[in-house]
Amino acid sequence: MRLAEAVRDRPELARLLSPRLTRYVPHRPTPRQAAFLLLPHLEALYGGAAGGGKSDALLMGALQYVDVPGYAALLLRRTYADLSLPGALMERAEAWLSPTDARWDDRKKTWRFPSGATVTFGYLENERDKYRYQGAELQYIGFDELTQFSETQYRYLLSRVRRLKGSAVPLRVRSASNPGGAGHEWVKGRFVQGLGVGGRGLEVPGTEDSPTLRRIFVPARLADNPHLDAGEYERALSELDPVTRKQLLDGDWTVRTELGFFRREWFPVVERAPEGLRWVRFWDAAAKANLRSCYWAGAKVGLGADGRYWIGDMVRGRWEYPEAKRVILQTAAADGRGVALGIEDSSSGTAVLQDLRRDPSAGGLQVWPVTVTQDKVTRAAPWASRAHGGLVSLVSGAWVGAFLDELDGFPSAGVPDDQVDAVSGAYQMLAGKRRLRFL
Repeated sequence: MRLAEAVRDRPELARLLSPRLTRYVPHRPTPRQAAFLLLPHLEALYGGAAGGGKSDALLMGALQYVDVPGYAALLLRRTYADLSLPGALMERAEAWLSPTDARWDDRKKTWRFPSGATVTFGYLENERDKYRYQGAELQYIGFDELTQFSETQYRYLLSRVRRLKGSAVPLRVRSASNPGGAGHEWVKGRFVQGLGVGGRGLEVPGTEDSPTLRRIFVPARLADNPHLDAGEYERALSELDPVTRKQLLDGDWTVRTELGFFRREWFPVVERAPEGLRWVRFWDAAAKANLRSCYWAGAKVGLGADGRYWIGDMVRGRWEYPEAKRVILQTAAADGRGVALGIEDSSSGTAVLQDLRRDPSAGGLQVWPVTVTQDKVTRAAPWASRAHGGLVSLVSGAWVGAFLDELDGFPSAGVPDDQVDAVSGAYQMLAGKRRLRFL
């Protein structure tokens, strides 16, 4: 007998396979979401592939017990900007809850329910932000895009999950994420390690003091979300580099280390670039705390009208300030006024930008202070996709060998990646719509 027939013929079985829901959840969960909502584990990770209905699953989980007095849930993204994006958690919650008797407290970013229960939205942009929840007593915590958080943030928030003695509300820490991102390795190690591409779920048993199963991974694929236009979404994902594409389309947690991010054969080396390119030079700044051992790297990159990119030169070295400023000015003079100058606006790069503004000899330089907010892999993904498509060439020079060696190791821990970051910044300048400005 098939499961659907068994459930139809046995109402008691249907009840066991149906998660507890409140009237604040406006639609039925998919079968995979329902399985996630039924889990007894303290920790659970839902996801893998993009488009599997992860955010809906997290929000449904937060709303399962809002009819219980005193219940408190917290939904987290890494930044407030992530929370407030169109279609993200806060906007989704507003669409679900505005027609109900729940009330929004904008100052505290909290929905309050007639029972006295709350669902709050928060963020952990900096490591110290976790201490803002030091006194919280929560029965549900949801991390959206877990690989964007640090392991120390996650572990600290676990300590905020507690309840009054005798309460029937389960304690739950629920997460959703795709592979990739700064926290890929620790999330993989905690939830997914050893499962392979099509892992079926990892269970970590409890202890004598806490017999509840602690941890499980629930893979979700694009096909698990019938509400999404799968064909259109797959076409959008096809524009990504091969590693990111496998992570988001297949939910593959292993591809990052098996394939590497770049391949040497993607980068043809030519004697000279064509005429008529739009050129920029972007400087990735060395860490201010360790200028003697960290690298500055300046990538000169050109964009043609046909959409092809040309990496024309790379200047790289370990320089203390003000030596870095001198090299940047010398390189800008050699590049000429037709090459826009961009500098990472952080660490020692900020000091150079401030100094250039005060230096009359730098007058007239075209400059773009670039604020870096994404992790290295996310920033490199767009031009890696172009390279895989044969749209990035290298202009022959002494710098090429060291650059290709760095590509081979990216994004391994402990391997220099300043040249990759420099090209990412140059690509951001060329691909962005923001107009360059003058000092």
